[in-house]
Amino acid sequence: MPPVSLLVIGAGDRGTGYAEWVLKHPDRAAVVGVAEPRGVRRDRIVAAHGIARENAVLDWKELAARGRFADAVLICTLDRAHVEPTEAFAALGYHILLEKPMAPDEESCRRVVNAVEEAGVMLAVGHVLRYTPYTQALKAVVDSGRLGDIVSVQHLEPVGFWHQAHSFVRGNWRRADGSASMLMAKSCHDLDWLQYIVGQPPERVSSFGRLSHFTPANRPAEAADRCVECPVAQRCPYSAAHFYGGMLDRGEHHWPLSVVVDDFTPQALDRALRTGPYGRCVYACDNDVVDHQVVAMEFPGGATATFTMTAFNEAAHRKTRIFGTRGELYGDGGTMRIHDFLTRGAEDITPSRQGSMTAAGGHGGGDAGLMDAFVEAVATGDPTRITSGPRDSLASHLAVLAAERARLNGTVETLPALFPHGHASARTDEPTVG
Repeated sequence: MPPVSLLVIGAGDRGTGYAEWVLKHPDRAAVVGVAEPRGVRRDRIVAAHGIARENAVLDWKELAARGRFADAVLICTLDRAHVEPTEAFAALGYHILLEKPMAPDEESCRRVVNAVEEAGVMLAVGHVLRYTPYTQALKAVVDSGRLGDIVSVQHLEPVGFWHQAHSFVRGNWRRADGSASMLMAKSCHDLDWLQYIVGQPPERVSSFGRLSHFTPANRPAEAADRCVECPVAQRCPYSAAHFYGGMLDRGEHHWPLSVVVDDFTPQALDRALRTGPYGRCVYACDNDVVDHQVVAMEFPGGATATFTMTAFNEAAHRKTRIFGTRGELYGDGGTMRIHDFLTRGAEDITPSRQGSMTAAGGHGGGDAGLMDAFVEAVATGDPTRITSGPRDSLASHLAVLAAERARLNGTVETLPALFPHGHASARTDEPTVG
């Protein structure tokens, strides 16, 4: 069959990263159009994919105005700019891969689901953790019954001190009113992953967390507003000059340096750090999202889970412990160890590694796995290839939103019903389903 034709809406690191999969599989897919306001980013993807100049535009509305001339679209705009293009392209009959999160609030998430279901098109949300070889191997263990019934789960996301500083103190996701809460912007992956592994969404949630460190109260007295001018930079672990300059010196011309500069030269980096957001002192930004948070969950049937997100570590693989009635599993993102209660034996399982869990590393094979599944689904018309479809994704987004309400209000939140009467916009007290 001919390659699946794709449009890319937003040629930042995520859109470009998904499109790179196409370059490795030209027999399966082709990028035939792009919408991106930044000329450098737009020109790069045009050159890489041989896109016709008339199909390289600044605004996605220009492509939508032409009707449907491709099979599917990759929507990789910022969080608060997902709903409108999803509705427009769904109405035109495009199948859609939508970068996570779907949207920052419940009404918008339901609009996304309604749009694709009413149009009868497929939607894959960018929950790439579901698609890694590690997750697939772990899910197979759980589903096999080797652990018995799951009783409780502990799950840790070590965001990393430098990642927090880059994305959630200086970067695009530093403020909830500009993007989404930290839990939604960064950790909707994890609540979605827990739902996938347990096999159902939680029923009740509570949460605690706050912005503790990256505030003016913790700023050294002699610190400057800009790292390149700061007399304490040598003893500050968050110095932008040291972090990004070190990447440049080592020739690491990828995320997150690629977010700061388009031209990988000392002059371009110095200019960006003197004038742009990524050169600011981490104690003198306008950030308000939390730098640590815990979520407690109760699932139908009584199983429980805890999730911890914290900035204060070296960014690493997520770590998970699953406690079952017949066995225990510990996973570090690369290897799993299973302890069998009957035999008292232990087994180590190491799935094939496919890069690091960072965006630059393709999220441990998750980016490639998502693209493989989405393109296959579009090519064959089989939506079962997609495990992060609209309804499962809405369930995990509602859990995130409930957890954030619990954190802000000091409450235990019961999740709303998902799809009473088959429609995403309605709400009743019916039980949650996945």
